[in-house]
Amino acid sequence: MGRVITKKPELLAPGGTLEKLKMAIHYGADACYIGGQAYGLRSRAGNFDFTEMKEAVDYAHEHGAKIYLASNMVTHEGDEKGAGEFYRTVRDLGIDAVLVSDPALMEIAVTEAPGLAIHLSTQASATNYQTLNFWADEGLERVVLAREVSMEEIRYMRERVNVEIEAFVHGAMCISYSGRCVLSNHMANRDANRGGCAQSCRWKYGLFDMDLPGLKHTIGEEHGVEEAFSMSAVDLSMLGHIPDLVEAGIDSLKVEGRMKSIHYVSTVCNVYRKAIDAYCADPDHYELKKEWVDELWKVAQRELATGFFYGTPTEEEQLFGPRRKIPQYAFVGQVIAYDEASGIATIQQRNNFGCGDEVEFYGPGMRHFTQTVEELKDENGLAIDRAPHAMMICQMPVKEPVQVYDMIRKRK
Repeated sequence: MGRVITKKPELLAPGGTLEKLKMAIHYGADACYIGGQAYGLRSRAGNFDFTEMKEAVDYAHEHGAKIYLASNMVTHEGDEKGAGEFYRTVRDLGIDAVLVSDPALMEIAVTEAPGLAIHLSTQASATNYQTLNFWADEGLERVVLAREVSMEEIRYMRERVNVEIEAFVHGAMCISYSGRCVLSNHMANRDANRGGCAQSCRWKYGLFDMDLPGLKHTIGEEHGVEEAFSMSAVDLSMLGHIPDLVEAGIDSLKVEGRMKSIHYVSTVCNVYRKAIDAYCADPDHYELKKEWVDELWKVAQRELATGFFYGTPTEEEQLFGPRRKIPQYAFVGQVIAYDEASGIATIQQRNNFGCGDEVEFYGPGMRHFTQTVEELKDENGLAIDRAPHAMMICQMPVKEPVQVYDMIRKRK
């Protein structure tokens, strides 16, 4: 019998809202990270109040998953007020760990909420084994590495530490050093390190020569370059390197994207779950399947690269001018009920679709099938040609059985 890896790395997914969190777990995530209404870095994400946290924890634990709470802001004087009560509350709700970068918040969590596990946030820029051991000695259970760490460095660290290691493997890359950015502060008066990032690096910029007063020359225009200067990084994807991630001993593989859609979260979790399971079941005969790569490109994202894992990114990992690859699918609906006897699926619409469209159904485990929409009815049973209204309920016959939480997409 061939080699089998029994200690699989955790697949850690973003839980931007309760809906996204449940979808991530349903599609294979072992854990989700969420934001609360204080002390986090995503003030515009669907941050959870305590009632929602309790529902998230209960749902996750019922499905064998964990919930981590991002509490990774950089605190200025006064920002830490109320943190002790906050941490005691989330501990008692059953949150499995909090992600923290500021030592002041760590101290408060340790002293005022004993028993609450702490993970070091990537905002703390941990890039060497001595740093990891320092935080382990302080009682932290896990360190989320800086995105700037290479695969070789991770292997070196793993041999010299006992603390758990978490690394980002998919999603957006910050152009600044592990998120330590002040562009947003200066350009939009929104503090990125206290939850208000305006993503100034994603704006379009021009680069100008002004040799003479009043004369402005756009650099690159003679070559047809529309966007001569960019600070926008492509997205990270390590799907093609699952063997390296597992063999390096990384304990948790993290997907970025609390602001992303349920279409994105379900698809990315589905693909990485399949790849991780396939490698761990038979590492000696594992191969990356083309359909997994193709599946990732059915969701909205930027171009993809491997970040710092195999070297320092170059200008090829920056977004200049027109996109080189564009996703060709749109998310159009979610199955909310299915009648096996009649073969009728009840669907909540998310984008306009209708009769004559070829749609693809997909579900956990990479289940897929395509069919043409031949018949469509509204929630009152009246025949309709299209489902044009956001979130409307409609019904259609399907050629194969479907399940609640299955998704529907179509080519744009």
